[in-house]
Formats: sequence, structure tokens, C-alpha cells
Amino acid sequence: MSKLDELAERVERLVLRHEELKRTNALLEQQLHAVGQERDSLRARLAAARSRIDALLERIPADGPATIGGDKA
Repeated sequence: MSKLDELAERVERLVLRHEELKRTNALLEQQLHAVGQERDSLRARLAAARSRIDALLERIPADGPATIGGDKA
């Protein structure tokens, strides 16, 4: 095999590897986008849950003893 043939074969392998890496990169970018959306959704759900908990905490009386079933403990 001549040097030129070896060089051409090596270039072909590099081109194939480059295409493979481009596909892998595209898949990773899609995954990153999906994970980012999931993170944003979870943050929104967490904020909503915190808001509901804060609202419930505000309804708990701050003074006086705690009551269970209407009886003073």
C-alpha cells in the first residue's frame, strides 16, 4: 500500500469518526436540554409546594396550647 493510499484511508477513518462524534454531540445536547427542562419543572413544583406549606403554616395559631381533637392538651 502506498503512502497516499494509507493517508486516504486514514482521512476516511477520521471523517467517519468526526461524523460519529457530531451525532453523539447532538444526542448529548438533546439530553442536556431535556434535563434542563426537567430541572426547571422541578424548581417550579418546589416553589409551589413551598408556597402551599407557607400558607398552611400561617393558618396554624401561634398562641395558646396545641389542641388534639378539640381537647386542650
